[in-house]
Amino acid sequence: QTSEIRCLISDPRRHYPTTPSPARIPPMPATRQAAWSLVQEWTQSESLRKHMLSVETAMRAYARRLGHDEEAWAVAGLIHDFDYERFPNDAQAADAEHPAEGVRYLRGLGWSEEILEAVLGHAHYTGVARVTPMAKALFAVDELTGLITACALVKPSKAVRDVDVAGVRKKMKDKAFARGVNRDDIVQGAEALGVPLDEHIGLVLTAMQENAPALGLAGIGETASASTTISGDA
Repeated sequence: QTSEIRCLISDPRRHYPTTPSPARIPPMPATRQAAWSLVQEWTQSESLRKHMLSVETAMRAYARRLGHDEEAWAVAGLIHDFDYERFPNDAQAADAEHPAEGVRYLRGLGWSEEILEAVLGHAHYTGVARVTPMAKALFAVDELTGLITACALVKPSKAVRDVDVAGVRKKMKDKAFARGVNRDDIVQGAEALGVPLDEHIGLVLTAMQENAPALGLAGIGETASASTTISGDA
């Protein structure tokens, strides 16, 4: 997660109703529609929603590349930060607040352990190893989507179409730019996937460019509904 993406969240510690105990939560299939509904219910920050949509977009691209279930990977990407606004976890507790609180809720809904372990694994401090390809991909694209978004938003056009791989690599070296983005996570994530860094950046960048309107990155004056324009929306 990047602080640049979350800096617009207003008063994240405001009061929310207590999360229902798992025994009281009715089952909910792990569909894209269900994930988006939870994002809308739990997250009010538009920038954080856009971040989750960006990660979903990147996860779809990697699922297609690696031959995995695109919908399951998309759900993991979309849902990975849904509890962050309610439970920001400044103390980085392994078993409390984000992402542990959200995972407990999703487990109560009957969601797959593959998705839950990937969500837990995207945060270093949980101590959950990233074993599955889904978990490795989620970790690899999380910080990178934030960096690409930051690169787009400093363009005069504010359009991701004007971003290229060389520009992203240049911004990676500029430690003063998007300081909240962990460059090591991007590099280590690509290595864990066995994908060269430039290729990794290119794949995620292309996916975001193709879905730019839904991500708010099509440029000044161009917008789209995130609930209807994600490729492969369930």
